[in-house]
Formats: sequence, C-alpha cells, structure tokens
Amino acid sequence: MFIPNAIQTFETYTGAPDWIAYVALFVLGAAVGSFLNVVIHRVPREESIVFPNSACPKCGTAIRPYDNIPILSWLILRGKCRVCKAGISIRYPAVELLNALLWVAVYFFFGIAPMLAVGLVFCSVTIALMFIDAEHMILPNAITYPFAVGAFVVRLAFPLLFLGPQFSDLTHGPLVGLTQYPEWLVSVTGGVLGALAGGGSLWAIGELWKRLRGVEAMGLGDVKMMVGFGAILGWRLSILAIFLAAFAGALIGMAIIATKMDKNLQTQIPFGIFLGIGSVIALLVGDKMIDWYLGYFG
Repeated sequence: MFIPNAIQTFETYTGAPDWIAYVALFVLGAAVGSFLNVVIHRVPREESIVFPNSACPKCGTAIRPYDNIPILSWLILRGKCRVCKAGISIRYPAVELLNALLWVAVYFFFGIAPMLAVGLVFCSVTIALMFIDAEHMILPNAITYPFAVGAFVVRLAFPLLFLGPQFSDLTHGPLVGLTQYPEWLVSVTGGVLGALAGGGSLWAIGELWKRLRGVEAMGLGDVKMMVGFGAILGWRLSILAIFLAAFAGALIGMAIIATKMDKNLQTQIPFGIFLGIGSVIALLVGDKMIDWYLGYFG
C-alpha cells in the first residue's frame, strides 16, 4: 500500500548492518506485545489498562519485572506462576511473538518510510482486536473508534507533511484523475472510499442477509473495525482484505461444521479474526497480489 521509489533501510541511512534494525524492532515489538496482552485482558472487562500492575489472576501476586520479560519469562517459568504454580496461558507469549514478527515484517516491506509507523500500529491494533474477538466475540469501540479517527488524521496529515503519494489508492482510479484538487482532499477522499468499501460493504451484506434470512450475519463491530482499516488500506485493498477474510472464514467454518454432529449452519464464528488476517495481508502484500492477478488474467 506504500509507494516507495526504493525501500530505504537502516543500512541506507547509517551504513550499519540492517540486522540491527530487525533485532531492535523484534525486541520492541515483543515489548509492545506484552502491553497488548494487558489490552486484550482488560479492555473487554472495562478495566484500566494502566492501573493496577499486572498480577497472577489466581493468587493475585504482582508480577515482578524479571518475570515480565516478553516471551523469555514464560519459557523460563515453564508457563506457570512463580508463586502458586498456576498455569499461564500460552496466549501471552504468542501475542508477544506475533507482534514482534509482524513488526519485523512491516519493516521488511516498508523500510524506513512515513508508513512504517502506521504499519506498526495497524498490525498491533489488529492483533488486539483478533484476540479479543476470539475470546469474547466483540470488537470494542474503545479500540475501533480511536483507530478510525486516527486513520483519517493520517490521511489528512500525510499529504501535508510528506512529498508524493503515500497510499497506493492515490495512483489508481478514480483518485488518480483528481489532480485539480488539493492532495490532502484527494487523500481524505481515498480514506472515505476505503471506509465505504470496508465497513460500508460489510454493513450492506449484513443488512441484506438479515432481511433475507431474518438473522444477524454481521456484527456492527466488524463494520466499525473495517471503517478504520479501510480508511488506511483504500478501496482496492479493503475489497481484497474482505475477500481473503471471507475465503479463510469459509474454509474454517466448513471445517467446524463438518466436525459437529448436528451440522448446524448457524454456527457463530468471530469474523474479526479473519478480517484481521486479510487486512494484514492486504497491508503488506496486497498491491503485489492485485498486480499479479491483473497481470496473470489480463
């Protein structure tokens, strides 16, 4: 989704080996992943993400700093509380590792560029929403609303701060033909089109299904999630993200139904998980996928 002439790396700017940047981003990504675990646990319960300090959910003992090292502490403690030996969910190191790997991937595809920070936040927010949806089947407004607002702020600010298009949708129709308008206005328009393609299309599908079948097919949380994601991705990548999510969701859904004795077609699946997967893929390699598809099939 980012349009570089050539990817600028840490080595390009400093002459130092680029592995330093990868290691730094992995460590920082794991640390942010540790914070995401707090968000995932507390936001659905409407608890503060600042106070109190993290503690064992069973015995209530505050977690010491040396027991709160991302990934390593869980491995050293063998997934158990140091005091009461209660099991600690593997979700904690999984979130930390996943966020670290995605931060490395964002740097690999974007390099040092204005969109780097946006990509890092995008992936971290996606992880938080996916794991919350998996456990609680909700996508909290406390996350989706601020992200949507931030997405449009980025759409407005980037043309004013940086030269050249930072979003790939600006080089495709219909936005590419709007050269007579200010760049910031075209960029915000791209955000609106992306939000409509992402959140608007999901709302329309859900509303149509509800009228035809009389059951809810799409939660408003999914719609709100894709409003913000769509504003960043643009209309092309938003459609791709939803397609990838629907494809993955259909495969998993059929597998779940196939294992159930009653074959109930009304099985509920947290679709936010698949929207997150599709959106991250679209963010990182969506333009390459679309170009390959259009080139291959003419």
